[in-house]
Amino acid sequence: MRPRKKHHLEERLAACEGCFLTGEALEQGRLRESFPNPQAPLHLEIGCGKGQFSYQMAQRHPEWNFIAMEREPNVMLDAAERLMAQPLPNLKLLLGDAEELPKLFLPGELARIYINFCDPWHKHRQYKRRLTYRERLKVYCNLLAPEGEIWFKTDNYMLYHFSLFEFDAVMNRYFTTTDLHASEYAADNVITEYEQRFTDLGQTIYAIRARKRGESPAAPI
Repeated sequence: MRPRKKHHLEERLAACEGCFLTGEALEQGRLRESFPNPQAPLHLEIGCGKGQFSYQMAQRHPEWNFIAMEREPNVMLDAAERLMAQPLPNLKLLLGDAEELPKLFLPGELARIYINFCDPWHKHRQYKRRLTYRERLKVYCNLLAPEGEIWFKTDNYMLYHFSLFEFDAVMNRYFTTTDLHASEYAADNVITEYEQRFTDLGQTIYAIRARKRGESPAAPI
């Protein structure tokens, strides 16, 4: 169910304009020019929601640049107002849909892509809409650098099970778990808003980390 539209949404988003990538920055290959250190590795979260994950990642890793992408302005407002109140030079927001990625990024431009708790599209006939559908993964892989990775998290077992086969068709999986918080990667895991809610309800978190095919199975970045 969609959240109720926030009061004065357009005006509040306009007040946060400096947090967003807009105008010439949206020309293909120019997004990184908006960062003080444009040569830093570029990370992208698809479907950032209220932005907690990207914000905390940017805090932890000032040596990397982050773009938090969300298609729903009503949801993105929380991320924008947080970033306006406590700016981070290595984090920018992007209003848009994942379908637009090839028009925004050059091949090999991204170091890592994060997909956290995306819509599972439960009905079988909707499988092509899932962000981890193999044809979508191929698009993401084209945008990844040679050592680029995708990190995926979900609370939905069916989506997780589906994604295992999709990742195997396109990438090299090096980490898979049905309980992320009890795994060896728990310490470096940044918890999203949804993740905290599911964890509080006793739901385990499923996760996959995969590397662009053709690279050696070395430890992740």
